[in-house]
Amino acid sequence: MASPSTEDDSPRGFAATVVDGDDSRLVCGSALFLNLPDDVLALISSHLSPRDLCSLSICCRSLRLAVCSSEKAWISQCRRAGLPQHLLPRWRTGVRSYLALCRFLTAVSPLLGLWVHQNPELGNVVFVLWGCLSVVGCRVIPQELGPLGLAAGPLLWAPVFEILSDSDGSAEFFFLHGREADDTLYPGTVHSIRPGCNVLLLEVDNFQLTPRSFASYDNHRARSLRRSDTTISPALSSPQLTFNRLAFGDRRRLLDLVAGRVRLKVPLDLAAAPLFPPCSSSNSIEEEDSLLEKRRLALIKMYNVGRGRVDWREAERHPSSSNFCKKNSDEDGGFPSSRSFSSTSKRRKFFSVAGYLRNGLRQFIGKSRSSSASSLILKNGGSCSSNQSKHVQLHEFLRGGANIGLSFSAIKMRITTYRAWPNMHDNRFALYKLPFQPPSADQEYAGLWGGTFGWPPGQSSEDKPGKALFFLLLSYEEVDGRLLLIATKILEGTHYVLHPNGSAMFVVKVDEPSNEPFPWETYGDSVPVEVKRTYAGEGIANGYGFRYPGSKPGSLFEIQNGHLAFVWKETKSVLTLQRLEIEDLLRKGERVPALPRISNFAYLTKSYSNVFAGFTNTSNGSSPQRFS
Repeated sequence: MASPSTEDDSPRGFAATVVDGDDSRLVCGSALFLNLPDDVLALISSHLSPRDLCSLSICCRSLRLAVCSSEKAWISQCRRAGLPQHLLPRWRTGVRSYLALCRFLTAVSPLLGLWVHQNPELGNVVFVLWGCLSVVGCRVIPQELGPLGLAAGPLLWAPVFEILSDSDGSAEFFFLHGREADDTLYPGTVHSIRPGCNVLLLEVDNFQLTPRSFASYDNHRARSLRRSDTTISPALSSPQLTFNRLAFGDRRRLLDLVAGRVRLKVPLDLAAAPLFPPCSSSNSIEEEDSLLEKRRLALIKMYNVGRGRVDWREAERHPSSSNFCKKNSDEDGGFPSSRSFSSTSKRRKFFSVAGYLRNGLRQFIGKSRSSSASSLILKNGGSCSSNQSKHVQLHEFLRGGANIGLSFSAIKMRITTYRAWPNMHDNRFALYKLPFQPPSADQEYAGLWGGTFGWPPGQSSEDKPGKALFFLLLSYEEVDGRLLLIATKILEGTHYVLHPNGSAMFVVKVDEPSNEPFPWETYGDSVPVEVKRTYAGEGIANGYGFRYPGSKPGSLFEIQNGHLAFVWKETKSVLTLQRLEIEDLLRKGERVPALPRISNFAYLTKSYSNVFAGFTNTSNGSSPQRFS
């Protein structure tokens, strides 16, 4: 009997022998796999990761065609990304296939969750949630509770950034939100989103023209190159010439300048459009989807006009006709005034990147000469304490490409934490992800909680019309063999900060019950208080200064309705908590104006007062009682 011949597209080790009378032939095992019903294929693919599914598709040509065209297989992958089930068919209409939708969901899902920065001390909390074929970052505004408490009053928020999907599922449309005279958008590029990312960076990237012949090295860029002969891609520069190597002043001014040049004024009809589907709406689902899709397509069209990039070399060659040369640098995105540019004559020279470069070269030449002299001293056996090599000069950074633009990156860094609060850089435009612990059987209190001081919980009274809203992250940590429950403050809605960001409002020993009785027998409506469990611990107190406060003994009580209450033993002060579903609160919340430009991404200025109050008070329909 002749040995069977193997087909060209048959994978090695993936074959079955079929005997028909005296004849036998080798049949590709993929044919048996492809003959399974679609529902069975979808069930099998739901247990695979997108990477495994792609690996399966390259076994042979038949599998590749079947997997790429199987909608049910990629629906299962979309469900694993965490998108609510009712949004899947609504998002499918905006992309080519469920494969494209899975590509976008897999790319941006690491961005979902809570992100923080330590400045200002009242809180800089940003929550990223699903939008309309997009993800939206929303800042929670420090605020007081309304007269009906957190359950009835809307949560105030302001947009920070959003990333939109293209029809092929690529996450390439980045918009930074900001406030000038009106709502303004600043387009940029999504540089990278790493799995397991814990830091979001806002930077300026160099871009250069890339020939079509190099497109094969990047499939994502190749799709863009099919529509044009050239495209603009990040310049391949030396690691020593990255944006974070610039001095902090250069980074701040360059970010502000580029944002001012690429800004897009939002039309009035789009300014009122929602960024994400609300929880409840008077409009029908069709009208809601129509508004969201109309806004998304309009933003993509606006983005494609200039793609958020500035040609600074063109401004150097033609300074008189360039868009850089404006009469009013403050209105058109010029460098902001600073102490180093105190005189009016000096400020007039910095109307453009080209002007900044031309005038800065004179200073840079002097610095480079001093650096050369310093290196010569070192060669001769001397010593030099200068830190000239610590930063990259701006003209060296700009030489990496002809175009510059805003860039968004989500990276993974090794970050140390203290009681669930990340240790952050003071001079990087970054947001840091909070290490969130989901509740479990032995760690049932883990998660995000909202709280107020006073009794009854979450309600204001006639003598105290407004109560400050606190956001606390409860997490477990083992210290010296004992399991501790730590309540870390991440948001405070007072007029002037009382406790620093990242401070532990209380620490409880979960293995040590408390013998202290609960001070109140009833709620405000005469409902009896039912105490389920108690724990001994310590609560924050003054004693060692603002940054390093002291602590005093207290007890944590679990009462009915899922509420927690920590009571200080001496003062009988009480902090009541209830678990928060922040995404639902934001969807039911009230939008207020954002901060200006770059400060809206990460407010790096140290402040102990409510820097957001001056902007949110101007919103329509906002109650003065809800702001400090």
